[in-house]
Amino acid sequence: MPGFLLHVGATVLCSHAGQAQAMTPNPRVAVSGQPTVTLAGPWVVAGCALPPPPAANGPCVTAQFVTAATRVTSNGQPLLCFDSQAICAPTGTPLLIVASQMRASAM
Repeated sequence: MPGFLLHVGATVLCSHAGQAQAMTPNPRVAVSGQPTVTLAGPWVVAGCALPPPPAANGPCVTAQFVTAATRVTSNGQPLLCFDSQAICAPTGTPLLIVASQMRASAM
């Protein structure tokens, strides 16, 4: 399924409204003047509202994307798209991509 490419300036949140940020941007391909992000790079989450044990198993600390573009790569790694899926650690909840550029898409 095609989707718009994800870039460093995209708004990405954990399920508990924590802000996620890519730790390794891909400067080789830029969209809207900002680097894209590949599947291999980890994400760091800040400001997660999920309480720590024993009340819950939070907060979200890191995240890793598990799906990406199947036909578009950069430096041998698939680029992330608006519809890519990620899992946060240690909670196991998804990241939510709220806003991204809307010019370049990939499949």
